[in-house]
Amino acid sequence: MNKVNEYIPYQVVWETTLKCNLNCLHCGSNAGKVRGKELSTKEAIKLIQDLGKIGAKEVCFMGGEPLLRKDWYQIAKEVKKQGMEFIIISNGFSIDKQIMSKIAELDPYAVATSLDGGTAETHDYIRGKKGSFKKVMEYINLSTEKGLPTTTITTVSKLNFKELSKIKDIIVGRSIAWQIQIATPHGRFPKIFALSRKDFYEVGKFIAELQKKYSRKELPVIGAHGLGYHSDNIPCLGLYPEFRGCQAGLTILSIRANGDVTGCLATQDQFIEGNLREKNIIDIWKDANAFSYNRRWKKEILGENCRECKHAEVCRGGCPGMSIGLDGKPFNNSYCFYKIENEML
Repeated sequence: MNKVNEYIPYQVVWETTLKCNLNCLHCGSNAGKVRGKELSTKEAIKLIQDLGKIGAKEVCFMGGEPLLRKDWYQIAKEVKKQGMEFIIISNGFSIDKQIMSKIAELDPYAVATSLDGGTAETHDYIRGKKGSFKKVMEYINLSTEKGLPTTTITTVSKLNFKELSKIKDIIVGRSIAWQIQIATPHGRFPKIFALSRKDFYEVGKFIAELQKKYSRKELPVIGAHGLGYHSDNIPCLGLYPEFRGCQAGLTILSIRANGDVTGCLATQDQFIEGNLREKNIIDIWKDANAFSYNRRWKKEILGENCRECKHAEVCRGGCPGMSIGLDGKPFNNSYCFYKIENEML
């Protein structure tokens, strides 16, 4: 069998629209206005059907704000029709009981929202709109009241680093999953608000302490996007026991609202593999030359931060999106627990 046929996009992340009703300071996509020539309903349905043909397991709707797309429910029903799991990530600002009931009808794998402050003042400032904290709390309450698998996502920067404990107090004991990720300088997010490497390490310790203190039922918490690598003191904070490099183009596939196909929405234009109006997703995914940075990975592509590391061939330079934002180029991530610990010692 041709090796390219062995790859299955376990998770597909679809930027349904770039239109957004908030103006978040850390938005890497610079969302707000509709991205030019976004996929029509017909094109979106075709995309979902083709994803089923290549074995995709779950499709995550995000944005922008996915609930601002009028046909979101119609397309989500197609996801379920094709036998795939449905996930939605919403900022919660458009939510009401009727919309949450529609989401519940889809039997979602996860219902996620962003909670970026332990106080209304901080959350509203980061999200760029007064009242957004009140609305996201309504979203969380409506979701949990219906017994849906609810997840909160916190994007950490200097603006909310010191409120992590307050956010924990809001969700602990409610069987709400918590995904903690790091804000990186893309889109609207300025580098001056990025965490220092010292504070980044402290976030890792904080997550590790929570995982040790609380059961998975009390507070299922993870560090997303391979937060920290191969520490001698902090366990792997993600879903798996070891970080094994970026999964873009291997098990993860992403599509922008205009049909651009990439491995991960956190990466830049240089990683676009094609557009759905020129080539269907089946052919793009199965192209022998696609996603070559991961499918035909070579140690030579590593930057100076990672090239001589003993974990290089497993970690493969960390998250490319973080590496580009914080270090200027991919596969060179200095925000690495192992590297930070060695420099501290």
